[in-house]
Amino acid sequence: MSQHRIGIFLPSLRGGGAERVMVNLAKVFAKNNFQVDLVLAKAEGPYLSQVPDDIRIVDLNVSRVALSLFPLVRYLRKNRPHALISALNHANVIAILAVKFSLTKTRILVTEHSTLSRSLLHPTNSRSKLVPFFMRSFYPLADHIIAVSNGVADDLSKTLDIARPKIKVIYNPIITDDLFQKANEEVDHPWFKNKQYPIILAVGRLTEAKDYPTLIKAFYHVRQQKVAKLVILGDGEKRTELLNLIKDMGLEQDVDIIGFVQNPYAYMKRCSVFVLSSKWEGLPTVLVEALACGANIVATDCPSGPREILKNGEYGSLAKTGDDKDLAKEILKKLDVGKQDEKVLMEAYQPFKNEFVFSKYLNLFN
Repeated sequence: MSQHRIGIFLPSLRGGGAERVMVNLAKVFAKNNFQVDLVLAKAEGPYLSQVPDDIRIVDLNVSRVALSLFPLVRYLRKNRPHALISALNHANVIAILAVKFSLTKTRILVTEHSTLSRSLLHPTNSRSKLVPFFMRSFYPLADHIIAVSNGVADDLSKTLDIARPKIKVIYNPIITDDLFQKANEEVDHPWFKNKQYPIILAVGRLTEAKDYPTLIKAFYHVRQQKVAKLVILGDGEKRTELLNLIKDMGLEQDVDIIGFVQNPYAYMKRCSVFVLSSKWEGLPTVLVEALACGANIVATDCPSGPREILKNGEYGSLAKTGDDKDLAKEILKKLDVGKQDEKVLMEAYQPFKNEFVFSKYLNLFN
């Protein structure tokens, strides 16, 4: 078994927060002299271009995560990594089974990135409904269960009936070396170039969880009182629905859904207010990144993550979840204040720095 080889297993590198975090984690391990294999059920998605050359991509090339079980077993028997770290609950189940079937001494660490009870209320397909049953059965077989926030850990313990002390909390490695560098790049968008109006920014996939309808309605209230623009970076299944809502509310001149961008940090640094309008989260990566970029923040007080990251409202405002009027009120307040204090911000994002997170994972490898 290779003491210095680790595998990181994911369905793909499509544009979600968990995928971006795992690419960051891979980079941290590679920087600390580990041989890192990014093992993907299918090697596709926009984050592929962010994987450096010193990380090996292992493409299992299957159409569904469930079909990656035996290819993953073969990978483990051939390469015998010291540990396999997986993310996203259906992939976690497959990773645990693969390690057991491989009969290797590879340690298995599963990571949970979302508030499970909430995401289970919104299954994306019939297979999703079976996932909790498999999680209850197989998660206890993992060497370590890692949650990305205390809120996620508490919820996971309750939903799967796993003793809370068995779940470790390790924040995500979000603050990377190149984040600040990228934040200084130019933004190729007329509203940011003109600097004529304050810009409200949101970043994240266009999904049910992110609750962009509430943000758009909140922005409508903001526009009644102030000239401003709203920019949303992200792709997803709710795009048409959101464009229709923008049209219905007469906001087409003031809202731009740009789609996925490789460098959201330059936008975060230049926006007037960064807003997270989610119904539920695990540990919203974009909130930590926006803090590091110096943005004024408004986030819904959803389960879980925003209250933890913003230290009960010390580093940014917390609005009621799903309440467009309350969200608008907090955005208007933030539009009237200056930039955040840099020293306070450094304190806020310290627990999410790469080396800090790496040391926590290393402790679990022995």
